Amino acid sequence: MSVTGAAVFDVARTVVWRFGRASCRALLIAKQPAARPPQAPGPRAPARLCSSSSAREKEKEAGLVPEGSAVQDRVLLSESCVKRLQEIMAQGEYLRIRVEGGGCSGFQYKFSVDSVRNEEDRLFEQQGVGVIVDEDSLEFVKGSTLDFSEELIRSSFQVLRNPQAEHGCSCGASFSLKL
Repeated sequence: MSVTGAAVFDVARTVVWRFGRASCRALLIAKQPAARPPQAPGPRAPARLCSSSSAREKEKEAGLVPEGSAVQDRVLLSESCVKRLQEIMAQGEYLRIRVEGGGCSGFQYKFSVDSVRNEEDRLFEQQGVGVIVDEDSLEFVKGSTLDFSEELIRSSFQVLRNPQAEHGCSCGASFSLKL
């Protein structure tokens, strides 16, 4: 490739990257609710989290899982996720899920260990472990299942069955939104 061709490629790549970041910011800003008057905090219903599809089916049969959107405002944890979090997390630590612009499909999942829980974070607990998601990121992952996968080439947390995603990349780290 010539020097001129390489320079054009670098400029094009930079423009595409900046456009993707700007699009992500625009989507996040557009999804933010309008300013609301302050309200006294009300009691929150405890989050019922299912650990597997068979457990979820049993809870549905018993009438323990509400139908419709109430289930969609949650992040479910698989048994392997709970087990791995119990192994690696200290008391007072949470796994934080964030969604950022980037990756090969437009948006990417970011996982980190955090001991600080912010006011706008939603907490999903199961068997003594917790996962926190900020309000903006929850819009992108609600209704998903968080899993821990161990493979020969890597071990990682992954978001599975994301109802907000149209499709994802093969490694499971990024996704594109349903519009």
